[in-house]
Amino acid sequence: MNMKANLFDAEAMVAGRQQTPHLPVAIVGCGQAGLAISWYLKRAGIEHLIFERDMAVHEWQDGRWDSFCLVTPNWQCRLPGFPYTEPDPHGFMVKSEIVAYLKAYIASFNPPLREHEGVQRLRANPNGPGFELTTARGCYIADQVVIATGGYQTPFIPREAERLPPTIAQLHSCDYRNPAQLPEGAVLVVGTGQSGCQIAEDLHLAGRQVYLSVGTAPRSPRIYRGREVTDWLTDSGYYDIPLENHPQKETVREKTNHYLTGRDGGREIDLRRFALEGMQLFGRFQSIKNGQVLFDTDLKRNLDAADTSYNNIRASIDAYIAANNIDAPVEPPYQPPWQPEVEVSELDLCAAGITSVVWCIGFGTDYRWVELPVFNGRGQPVHYRGTTAVDGFYFLGLPWQNTWGSGRFADVGKDADYLFERIEAQVAA
Repeated sequence: MNMKANLFDAEAMVAGRQQTPHLPVAIVGCGQAGLAISWYLKRAGIEHLIFERDMAVHEWQDGRWDSFCLVTPNWQCRLPGFPYTEPDPHGFMVKSEIVAYLKAYIASFNPPLREHEGVQRLRANPNGPGFELTTARGCYIADQVVIATGGYQTPFIPREAERLPPTIAQLHSCDYRNPAQLPEGAVLVVGTGQSGCQIAEDLHLAGRQVYLSVGTAPRSPRIYRGREVTDWLTDSGYYDIPLENHPQKETVREKTNHYLTGRDGGREIDLRRFALEGMQLFGRFQSIKNGQVLFDTDLKRNLDAADTSYNNIRASIDAYIAANNIDAPVEPPYQPPWQPEVEVSELDLCAAGITSVVWCIGFGTDYRWVELPVFNGRGQPVHYRGTTAVDGFYFLGLPWQNTWGSGRFADVGKDADYLFERIEAQVAA
């Protein structure tokens, strides 16, 4: 089916010489999710536009630190029509390779992309069916809309950060690039999701004294019983479990990703070993008062909880191996190499020589520009596999949109295919 859209010259439209353009489908966001749905639409001949507020692949190129790399193996990079074919399927792409992979994907099918044209307002079309999108260049009418901006949009820094002395540099993880970027001296890293742990390691390996505020993020093994853990979890079917069948379906979307790294060929991250090497660990960040950083006394509990997740993954693999009579080497149980002797609840910034703070406590979502009844009381999208209660309006690229791989290079294509079938049916109707 070849549905022709009124694609146009934007300058002529702004000058008032052309009517409001009409699109069968509009896509907001040009990350892997927006590109994946565009691939299906273009293959089917369905006209559409992708609106991107920056440049394509901007977040991967400019929103990650220098040593960033994937934590999932390269073979899981399988965007629609563009699986990984290079000679290192079990390696982990570094930032430059990720950017090259995405740019090559764009070149492979030339999606209809409008860079530097973010959507500022989206609402029901006040003059008829469909939706009205407003950008800095003008308005568009679309029959169907896919929001593919992902689940990590607005960097979160707590208001307590305002109490830091002005002499201390502070930045969010999305603005961190390398240790040399920070002033000389010790660094406080707040948060132990994947970004926090990897940035703390980056600073630690550079010889910086690191103080790390440990949160409740879980951790994962890297290699277990002779194989990469992602291989075991793929074979056992874990990655294919849909959200509705997941034992933690009520909470899994809110959980922080397990921390580990693909750096230097991939390895586990064990914060206890960092402690043995001189990194100073504390409980969850609470507040700042008179040059003192205050923490919860929950360091041991958080380390133990991370180890519980680690051991549960191992146990699930053990069960799979036993159920299928697989010959695999046996590994001894994990033994914690370090325990905190005391729970320290205060840290004097000056006495510790801390000159900078890196906030690694995540991102929020900001859909204030979307004026449609598709959100819950916390401003989160309400959807089933990306479809909403508003006909023709979809989300794509959200964490656990359907499975573990939703939003990731691994399975965002499957989610895009699911939505494409519904979009195509609407076009046909």
